[in-house]
Amino acid sequence: MKRLIAFLSIVILLISCKQNNPTIVIETELGNITIELYEKQAPITTQNFIKYIAEKRYLGATFYRVVTLDNQKNSKIKIEVIQGGLYEDDHPQALPPIVHENTNVTGILHKDGVISMARYEAGTATFEFFICVGDQPSLDFGGSRNSDNHGFAAFGKVIGGMDVVRKIHKQPDSAQYLVPRIPITKMLVVY
Repeated sequence: MKRLIAFLSIVILLISCKQNNPTIVIETELGNITIELYEKQAPITTQNFIKYIAEKRYLGATFYRVVTLDNQKNSKIKIEVIQGGLYEDDHPQALPPIVHENTNVTGILHKDGVISMARYEAGTATFEFFICVGDQPSLDFGGSRNSDNHGFAAFGKVIGGMDVVRKIHKQPDSAQYLVPRIPITKMLVVY
């Protein structure tokens, strides 16, 4: 009995000491997507994303792009993602670009449901993000989707609403752009 009490005491202590990762909820007309952010592994990217949400910089954001196996005929390396954000490159809500956190440093690989930052070159990410539909190893460091082979900065994973992600992924598009775009009605940070 003493061993059981000691064991339960240790379990309770470990549970109470566990630090929870921040979680965000993205609300859309097709349903909600809940994402756990990996703040310890990708602190710069996570804090940037949280800042955009906390400062209400994502007002007017949409899911506007889907990349499917069928709509990237000219790409040698095929991926499947949905992309969201503010859509414009030079949006007035933009903060300065952030340092690129490579997947070989963070250990967060582009698996099904992983959220990552869109970018042109390493160190240019601001507010555009995407969610992987299926595993996308070509988006990791060393992957060949980008010619610089630095990959993209993954920083969390969908923990609820992957069915909504897949529903968005199946919406009609024209040259990878959703017709119509899916409005993001609200983004919340929950700790």
